[in-house]
Amino acid sequence: MRWWKMLGLAGIMGVAATGVVIARAERRRRAYTPEEIRTRLRERVESAREAGDAQPEGRRS
Repeated sequence: MRWWKMLGLAGIMGVAATGVVIARAERRRRAYTPEEIRTRLRERVESAREAGDAQPEGRRS
């Protein structure tokens, strides 16, 4: 019966640890200013266009 308690405690600790990781990622994501987000998105679009130009003509959509 004692191993059930240990298993439950480990499960609760796992859920708590996952919540901490998610909260930390959310804080990091919200730390960007709107201008930083725009700049990063523009960089990603440009790199995607450059990668698309490298594809053969028949593969473009």
